Amino acid sequence: MMKLRAQIRRSRQAMVVGMLGHAPIGPVRGETVNCASHIDSAIHSHFILILRMTRIKQAADLIRGFLMTFRSSLLGACALMTLATSAHAQTETNTSGETEDVIVVTGALGAFGATKSSAPILETARSVSVETSYDFISRGALNLSDTLNYTSGVLGQAYGFATRGDFFTVRGLDVPEYRDNLQALFGNYNNTRPDLYTIDQVEVLKGPASVLYGQGSPGGIVNLASKVAGPDLGQEIVASYGTHDRAELAGDFSTTLIEDTLHARFVGVVRDSDTQVDYVNDDAIALAPSLTWTPGENTEINLLFNYDDRDGDAAGQFIPLTGTYYPGPNGETIEPSTYLGEPGFNTYETDSTALTVIGSHRLNDIFTLEGTARWRDSGSTYRQTWVAFAGAGVPRILPNGDSRYGRRWYDSEASSKQLAFDTRVRADFVTGAFEHEVLGGVNYQNVELDSESSYLLQGTINVFNPVYGDGLPTQAEIDAVRSYTSSETDYWGFYLHDQISWGNWIFNAGLRADEVSNETGAVSQDDDAVTYSVGLLYAFDNGFSPYVSYAESFEPVIGIDSFTNQALNPQEGEQVEIGVKYQPAGTRTYLTLAWFDITQTNLPNPVALPTAPSQQEGEASVTGFEFEGVTTFETGYGDLKLDAALTLLDTEDANGIPFSVIPDEQASLWAEFRPAALDALRIGAGVRYVGERESNGVSVVNGDIVRIVSDSYTLADLLIGYELEDWSVALNVRNLFDEAYYGSCLARGDCFPGEERTVNLRVAKRF
Repeated sequence: MMKLRAQIRRSRQAMVVGMLGHAPIGPVRGETVNCASHIDSAIHSHFILILRMTRIKQAADLIRGFLMTFRSSLLGACALMTLATSAHAQTETNTSGETEDVIVVTGALGAFGATKSSAPILETARSVSVETSYDFISRGALNLSDTLNYTSGVLGQAYGFATRGDFFTVRGLDVPEYRDNLQALFGNYNNTRPDLYTIDQVEVLKGPASVLYGQGSPGGIVNLASKVAGPDLGQEIVASYGTHDRAELAGDFSTTLIEDTLHARFVGVVRDSDTQVDYVNDDAIALAPSLTWTPGENTEINLLFNYDDRDGDAAGQFIPLTGTYYPGPNGETIEPSTYLGEPGFNTYETDSTALTVIGSHRLNDIFTLEGTARWRDSGSTYRQTWVAFAGAGVPRILPNGDSRYGRRWYDSEASSKQLAFDTRVRADFVTGAFEHEVLGGVNYQNVELDSESSYLLQGTINVFNPVYGDGLPTQAEIDAVRSYTSSETDYWGFYLHDQISWGNWIFNAGLRADEVSNETGAVSQDDDAVTYSVGLLYAFDNGFSPYVSYAESFEPVIGIDSFTNQALNPQEGEQVEIGVKYQPAGTRTYLTLAWFDITQTNLPNPVALPTAPSQQEGEASVTGFEFEGVTTFETGYGDLKLDAALTLLDTEDANGIPFSVIPDEQASLWAEFRPAALDALRIGAGVRYVGERESNGVSVVNGDIVRIVSDSYTLADLLIGYELEDWSVALNVRNLFDEAYYGSCLARGDCFPGEERTVNLRVAKRF
């Protein structure tokens, strides 16, 4: 029974996120098909349920508006396909009644996925989202932030167009980035941005994840699954060219060195690119060779090497509110392409070298040993000048209309070294009527961070007509104010997790103990924490799986409480989540609904609480609702895939005001059509809506609250692709209508322009 269930689970791991099938399904020759009827019927049958379940007018209106917008687009596309079908029917000489098997994609968060479990997402009592490489390539993603634009609960580009890194939030909170289950980024601006071509899928585990991963945000984690060697993967060369002379050449080559035993793979990317900001480039080299060794049917070892090198500048120019959010003295506007740095001085160069080992060995019918280990060495050189901040509420344009601003200069060299492993034993066994999947693990991490930096304030620049060179510091001036910092973190975590199945009931419980030691200069601090999680899910035979779960998180805070003279306590988080997952049998449809409530404690005291027993009386909360749905269905002219997401958030920080730059509303819809008459063709279109974002600060002039609200924006994306047996061509357009918007504007005094329209042509040859 247990083995049978395990086989069923493995087969169902592929049934989480539906990929667009391409079976040649179409109307019978001579048959008249009512395109509008097919589309309206599909929209009604697949989404009316969600509108009824939410009973939230705000959610219903957003979804209804998106559907009606897409109905018009789909009718137009469908009309074009009618003509194509008619032409195809007139020339076709052989019609087969056979169709290809429809492939439903895996978002198989298996032993080395974000959940560390072999259970399918449908049986997991928490929210998990998976973006496969097929998904994010189809949508024209160029970086990690782009991959998350169609994911519920995630804000992909919180600070607009950026080249320094990926600044996303999950459920309103910053979250750590992991790669193959081990944390990948540490500190600020001493890390290398991952290249998408080396990534197989992006996994978002929402809500506190400390039981599985230790210290971290209550928002969750983002885990990147690397491309690894394996049998029958083939070869590929990809060339692309796009807006701002973005030229990229990539290759993915696999081979078998020893039949059924040793496989090799090499993934590489070279890119030369300008950007939408003058003088800012975004060049990169990424190399990712790997080996997979399977000496027997019970053992597999993967060896991955990653080298990443980025050479560019910071696209974020910290553009003043005056000239962006507010008009300039004479009504001027600062263009998003304006460069307020210093050519020849500014640079953002990073490099990273990593060696990762992933292994599993099945000891017997019950026990399996699994583990991941990594050594990593990263470094960065970061120099930038920007318009100096004067503080919230201080005008940055002089009363006489002079548009010259003071210049802040920053020079930094930073490095990080990581040694980490996560080793666990998995046990699958039965006790009476109960089936267990038990995980017992230990993980260790040592991270060393070193940095030296200099800050100077000198010179001025006209933000509407910049002339460079004023205030450029000499090396002696930089060295005279240089400071040095170093830190080392040692971290041990021990965890136990059990997923128990009894009939249609699935219960899980986890417990973890952590010990963290931090040394920063001459200051050392030790923290420990115990966290737990529980969840309960019932899998109805009709595909409904309602669930409820509770989870905790913790994150150390370095420093001394000046009130108690004791070390600061870790920030703590807890979440209650109630949801339902729905996957009708025999369909390519997967829907999820989730309501959650997150509370963060041990935050700094609110402004309204000047005296208190400690410095950490602050508390923040996030309450939200998420919907995510993917479905593929036949329109009579071919297969149409719809991928929809909706997020509603209510955030409140320790001072009772909304979280900075976090929208209350987000929605997205992606549609992709593959006509039966011309199944090599793909047409895709998407729309993304992000609501208003608020930023608040205390004026340094009069103590009043400064409130800045960034406007909502709606962006459209487009895909036109054509696939032959060995070749594929795809044209992607992001921000199709070149909508001007700001990712965020902050009360402290600056704005970050969003991504302009980008066009990218991608040609791939497989062999």
